[in-house]
Amino acid sequence: MRHLKFAPSWLRFLIIFLLTMGILFRFFNLDGKVYWHDEIYTSLRISGYTINEAKQQLFNNRVIGRESFAQFQGANPEKSLNDTIMSLAKQDSHHPPLYYVIARLWMEIFGNSVTAIRSLSACISLLVFPCIYWLCRELFNVPLSVPGVAIALMAISPINLVYAQEAQEYIFWLVTILLTSASLLRAMRLESQDKDELVKERQRPDLFVIWSIYAVTLAISLYTFIWSGFVAVAHGIYVMSTAKFQLTGTVRTYLLASVVGFLAFMPWITVVMGDFFKFLISGDKTTTQSSLIPIFPFLLMQLSRIFFDIDLSLDNPLGYFITPIFLTLVGYSIYFICQTTNYKVWFFLITLIVVPALPLILPSLITGGIQSSTEPYLIPSYLGIQVTVGYLLATQLYNGSLSRRSIWHIIMALVIICGLVSSKVSSQAETWWNKGMSYHNPQVAQIINQMTHPLLISDALGNNYGNVFSLSYLLEPKVRFLLVNNQKIPQIPDGFADVFLFNPSDTWRETIEKKYKLKTDIVYSDNYYSVWKLAKPRKLSRLNIPRRGAEKESKMGTFRFTKVGK
Repeated sequence: MRHLKFAPSWLRFLIIFLLTMGILFRFFNLDGKVYWHDEIYTSLRISGYTINEAKQQLFNNRVIGRESFAQFQGANPEKSLNDTIMSLAKQDSHHPPLYYVIARLWMEIFGNSVTAIRSLSACISLLVFPCIYWLCRELFNVPLSVPGVAIALMAISPINLVYAQEAQEYIFWLVTILLTSASLLRAMRLESQDKDELVKERQRPDLFVIWSIYAVTLAISLYTFIWSGFVAVAHGIYVMSTAKFQLTGTVRTYLLASVVGFLAFMPWITVVMGDFFKFLISGDKTTTQSSLIPIFPFLLMQLSRIFFDIDLSLDNPLGYFITPIFLTLVGYSIYFICQTTNYKVWFFLITLIVVPALPLILPSLITGGIQSSTEPYLIPSYLGIQVTVGYLLATQLYNGSLSRRSIWHIIMALVIICGLVSSKVSSQAETWWNKGMSYHNPQVAQIINQMTHPLLISDALGNNYGNVFSLSYLLEPKVRFLLVNNQKIPQIPDGFADVFLFNPSDTWRETIEKKYKLKTDIVYSDNYYSVWKLAKPRKLSRLNIPRRGAEKESKMGTFRFTKVGK
């Protein structure tokens, strides 16, 4: 690959241009998209409050404004950094504390706004570029061509942009995966060099440092996201396979470094295990119900979203045209890298793609579907695919006849255009596919904001907590909230012209109808929740708001409620 060592000036200019565009897109319109259910929980964990404490103070049958939610959405003087860690240990131990500790310190400096918390992820995402450069250097041993193209693809990748603007730990996890992988390859390369005694003596300090870096970054990765354990398994399979399953010096050193990394994570493992056994002993076996998505359409859509993403749904006909194109590109990239590189290169990428994804794919083959919320767990697979495609494009720009090179120039141009178009569309959108159960919250907020003096009633069951908090970022100050616990009958005060029930159960809604002698009209419904509006009984309701985020305002007149006791 000598011809790849020095990239032409036009390629270097293109890499710099795409890197600049990628950075700009990461920081543009950070607060534009809905602050959704899972990000709400991120802010809650940072605040140091548990969900039980938040429900106790807010869901108590009192009318409140949106300002009442602020206490539970970021750093506050009532709770300390230690409370942030303890809240995770009590109720969210499957989320290790490192990202939340960093986010707490960040928000104490920059405030609790959506822009502030998301800017942390945007800043962390910049570390991806030097880390991917290091990883590609260790894999392919070339200074610019392959690492440069990989950097360009990562910069404009829609899937990377999603997590670079998300107030969650996933982009930080990607950085730790890159660091552990690159340090592992570096250590193994030093181990495999000339075994002359003088050389070994000279390399020993470097080896100790690089294996120490691997142990430390492995511990950091585990403290960022528990799924890092499967990345470590992929590393272990790779090391053992390259050593032909013999207990060589490299294998022994790797095992020692891995044990040190996992021992450093042991304090949190005990917290996780304690929380798990507490769950088994308790009688609470309630789980949040969510619909399953067919596994193969889901995987194909996520594969195409690595390169092209304009927020298409799984059932969009355009997806049937797009996904085969990118499946062919990725499939040929894997075939090409297996044919043109040695075993140590292609097997590392294959294990990175396959091993962390198997624990998601295999159970879904039995259950018949996969939960959309597990999509971030595929980040190691996305990384392996992007490096593989980057290698294919970088090598094919110079190989073969002029006509063949021209074809690959066109393919690379199309991939770049897809990434730039996707980033442009995403940067201006108010919601996106990764917002899950809060995807239509902007439409629901628009309906409620149209009313003169609205009241939103909800309980704390299921996903209501996160979505009500999410709506509080979108609703105008005139909107009031009446939150109750355990589906108690709300005491609706006088003076509210428009009263909405957020995701009520059928029993609870019918009880409220009977209590106040009113009817309810549905104004929004999807797979996650529904919104109903209390209305005077009538033969033909004049409320004409269709499902899924209609924008027509109700013509219903003002009515008053009589206060009732418990």
